[in-house]
Amino acid sequence: MRLTPKNTNKLQLIIKLRFIAVFIQIILILFVNLGLDYHLPATPLFAIICAELLFTSASFFYHKSNIYTLTALSNTKAIFIQICADLLFLSLILYFSGGATNAFVSLLLIPIAIAAVSLTSTLLVIIAILAAVSYSLLLWQLPMSVMHGNMEGHFIGMWINFLLSAGVVALVVGRMARNINQQKIAIATYRENLLKQEQVMSLGVASAQVTHQLATPIATVQLLADELLEDMPENSIVKDMQTELLRCKKSLEAFRQITFSIKEQTLLPALCEDVLQQITDHITLNYPEIILKQTHNNKVLTDKTVKADASLLPAILNLMNNAIRATKANNNNTIELSSDINTHLWQLEIRDFGAGFSTEKMAELGTKPVESKQGLGMAVFLSYTTLERLGGKLTLTNHKDGGALVTLTLPIYVKKR
Repeated sequence: MRLTPKNTNKLQLIIKLRFIAVFIQIILILFVNLGLDYHLPATPLFAIICAELLFTSASFFYHKSNIYTLTALSNTKAIFIQICADLLFLSLILYFSGGATNAFVSLLLIPIAIAAVSLTSTLLVIIAILAAVSYSLLLWQLPMSVMHGNMEGHFIGMWINFLLSAGVVALVVGRMARNINQQKIAIATYRENLLKQEQVMSLGVASAQVTHQLATPIATVQLLADELLEDMPENSIVKDMQTELLRCKKSLEAFRQITFSIKEQTLLPALCEDVLQQITDHITLNYPEIILKQTHNNKVLTDKTVKADASLLPAILNLMNNAIRATKANNNNTIELSSDINTHLWQLEIRDFGAGFSTEKMAELGTKPVESKQGLGMAVFLSYTTLERLGGKLTLTNHKDGGALVTLTLPIYVKKR
């Protein structure tokens, strides 16, 4: 997944903050040397600051030019490197300006706080350990003349205090940051689901209107066909017309049943074997030219049921119809259907022998209606939302040997005793 500029704000902010930190470091060193007449080793300190400034400038221009090529993983690694650099530069400046006796030694907690809100738990622990090691080394390098009498106990107490503070910052801030991120993810997921439901509702309203409008003309044509059949009982065209009109009436009635089932939220156990048989009957009746290759684990499928309503079978048939159209478009007539039980989930795979999904289509299909010459998109979107509502999942991939592979998973219904 590629990051947008908004996703790289943390990395850019860290780099910009270091520019500010460099400016503050220069001011403080000049103030201590000139204002307080306390002579710090200016040469190593300014050498460290120059190295810090060069590293920060290089990081700024590098990540600015590669902002659109960063992935989530590389972005995390980049932040980790920047925080490690902060620890290194800060530790070196503290080393040449009093070590653990420097009043600003507690600044070593800042990289831990930044890591707590920017990195994973593992990387946060590494940063906390590095900060603790840095403080320990600064304390250990203090001359013996400083570590005398009660001062030794004082510095040991400071060391223990720093370790406790580092642990508290890592645990508390890290925990709060993760809770906030989880809430943001939950809100984003809720908004996405709400948008999908609004789209489905709009499609449902439009479908209901069209169905209502079609009912009257179909009934009128049915009456005309009945009269024609009385006048020409042996006419094959009239008989075909009757057959197609009957299919239309059944489709309208099925739509009414689906609408009522969804409205009443009626969920009933459906045998996996029955669903598979209905799929087979649909293919045999409507696509006799299609060769349906089936692979099922009949032993584990026996008596297994899933919770479903009237919309489940149409959702699966929509995907089957799309697979058949894609296969035909590629001058083929074979469809593969396989199913199995995997950790209390019924897994159904539909493989076509078409051209497969493009990268752009794979990213959009299922999340919103997508226009397509083969009719893909609307059916996939409706099937996706149906399975999601039933607690299932729809996955779209390309088969390694060509064609598209659609995988449906639904939880196995376990009857409570």
